[in-house]
Amino acid sequence: MTGDHQTLALVLFGAFVAVTLGITTYVSRNRHGSAEEFYAGGRLFSPMENGFAIAGDYMSAASFLGISGLIALYGYDGLLYSVGFLVAWLVVLFLVAELVRNCGRFTLADVVAARMRERPVRIAAGTSSVTVSVLYLVAQMVGAGSLVALLLGGTSEAAQTWTVIGVGALMVIYVSMGGMRATTWIQIVKAVLLMAGAIALTVLVLMRFHGDFDQLLRTAADRSGHGGQFLAPGLKYGGDWTSRFDFISLGLALVLGTAGLPHILSRFYTVPTARAARRSVVWSIGLIGSFYLMTIVLGFGAAAIVGTDAVKGSNAAGNTAVPLLALDLGGGADSTGGTVLFAVVAAIAFATILAVVAGITLASSASVAHDLYASLRRKNAKPRSEVAVARVAAVGIGAVAIGLGLVARDLNVAFLVGLAFAVAASANLPVLLYSLFWRQFTTRGAVWSVYGGLLPSLVLVVLSPVVSGSPNSLFPDVDFQYFPLENPGLVSIPLGFLAGWFGTVTSSDPADEAKHAETEVRSLTGAGAA
Repeated sequence: MTGDHQTLALVLFGAFVAVTLGITTYVSRNRHGSAEEFYAGGRLFSPMENGFAIAGDYMSAASFLGISGLIALYGYDGLLYSVGFLVAWLVVLFLVAELVRNCGRFTLADVVAARMRERPVRIAAGTSSVTVSVLYLVAQMVGAGSLVALLLGGTSEAAQTWTVIGVGALMVIYVSMGGMRATTWIQIVKAVLLMAGAIALTVLVLMRFHGDFDQLLRTAADRSGHGGQFLAPGLKYGGDWTSRFDFISLGLALVLGTAGLPHILSRFYTVPTARAARRSVVWSIGLIGSFYLMTIVLGFGAAAIVGTDAVKGSNAAGNTAVPLLALDLGGGADSTGGTVLFAVVAAIAFATILAVVAGITLASSASVAHDLYASLRRKNAKPRSEVAVARVAAVGIGAVAIGLGLVARDLNVAFLVGLAFAVAASANLPVLLYSLFWRQFTTRGAVWSVYGGLLPSLVLVVLSPVVSGSPNSLFPDVDFQYFPLENPGLVSIPLGFLAGWFGTVTSSDPADEAKHAETEVRSLTGAGAA
């Protein structure tokens, strides 16, 4: 890329960072340091504000960079990611949004622990939440590294490394200084920027083809090198039975995983009532649905305008398809319009990454402090000490995410998020649904449900082609691949539900009927909710 690209994009990066740091500094001077303020922003956000923040939290680097890249590389099969991410919100809207808001205070473990023995349940749920959050963070780090490598010419590993470290440092600052209130406003600003950028690019792509979407698809198929197969199922997930099962596994993970993501569940606690939580989800579905429809246009647009080979040549995983598309739509690499549009899109993508990592880091640090630390030292854990622990946890989680992000730099960010969704659907969703809807559910069932989904999903990932045994693996030179699927959801999600059932029916301690009745009334009416 030219020096003009670099200069302008870096100026825009700097402007966004300056604005968000200003928001964080302002908010940190106007808060009283309580746990409710740090974890939930004082529960003062309106449904519209929270809906924009949820959308900002959910529309991550995987959405903007990864999905568009997969569509540009694999056509119809890449489009399936968009469908899965969107359909997942129906599960959130109809099954968990209001009930989670009524039953919990800050984290997933609050919902489960309401009718169980707290310590083992909080430790299990807290461990699972941190694991999911770290996997999700790794995807954002990889996206940041790919973006800046493209900006600086695509060859500098040092640039990727320092970018990942810089993003990690910024997210720690956002979380430790501003808590949920600053994080929410950063996500709102980012959601507005991302929607504006996606709308502008979509309009430009459609204008290039005079509004003829059919012509766009035909051109994309021609330039993909796959012809008509590009627009039909099977290019990535239909070659053999293994890839077909992999597709089913991915679909289950995407559709069921959203309802188990800690940073999404924590957003329901930032509004004053369950009704506001439900309205927040309606706002977010409108924004997210519109955005994923636009990713379809952007993905096929990148294939048609930039070309699949050029996308793959820039980044094998397709993470740079949208910035390359912006460069071409603006007039090319040597044009002022191309320079400006590329820089704006790169800055928006970078803003996307910063906002999402802030939300995930806050959710995971809250799990460490509110669930793990408070469970192990309950007598000494006062609200202010919890907040202090959460700030320290943010630093530790940031360091882990940085390290893993550097290792996984060559994987597609949408694929990495798919793994996080699989773990969330396997470990968090079963225990959440059982706690809300099964009267006989016990503490043993809750603990077994979490670990019965978490451990198999992690073990299967380690034994899958993602880690070893193929040229695109994390460690291509070794082979300990024993599980053929890239996504473990098809096996690990049923195991999570089965483990919860088996732990309950074999438990010697009966379920607490009184606590279940109290939880049921609270979940349905909001009586006694925090």
